Amino acid sequence: MGKKQVGLFFGSFNPIHIGHLIIANHLVEHSTMDELWFVVTPQNPFKEKHSLLDNYSRFEMVHRAVEEYEKLRPSDIEFHLSQPNYTVNTLAYLEEKYPTFDFALIMGEDNLKSFHKWKNYEHILRNYSIFVYPRISEGNIPEEFENHSNIIKINAPIIELSATFIRNEIKEKRNVRPLLAPKVWQYIDQMGFYEK
Repeated sequence: MGKKQVGLFFGSFNPIHIGHLIIANHLVEHSTMDELWFVVTPQNPFKEKHSLLDNYSRFEMVHRAVEEYEKLRPSDIEFHLSQPNYTVNTLAYLEEKYPTFDFALIMGEDNLKSFHKWKNYEHILRNYSIFVYPRISEGNIPEEFENHSNIIKINAPIIELSATFIRNEIKEKRNVRPLLAPKVWQYIDQMGFYEK
């Protein structure tokens, strides 16, 4: 038995929408990944962000969105780490906690363009596979990432759907049901999230 392969999809998921699910499902169906974890990033205590729902509510939405997908899981691992936290620290913590798992990162092409600004990005690049899904975005991918053996470009559908757009639509009282998993939509509607 080889190590269990787990992809880590970091995000604030404010809210999680069908774009996230389409990409995540595509990844587990078209790669060697056994599971994909949606790692909900906590609120940075040093940044007041009024549009960001509290940690528990965002985690609950992810939980509801993925509960019927066998290979997709919600993760609140970063809620328990000291803040502000860096991805490199989360990876070290996960390695220690799950020594039999093989972790990989998932990011959009737009994030890859600024990846060289991440803390200890060289260490991450050396030790982890990075699955990159296409995004329509400005700027170029730095040359060092162009043909790197640890960077795997995924031919996933391009979904240009943003959580910001969804929050604004809800505020304007427009129907966003097709953009969210049914249970996520019900939860948002029931709790009155993003209405103000």
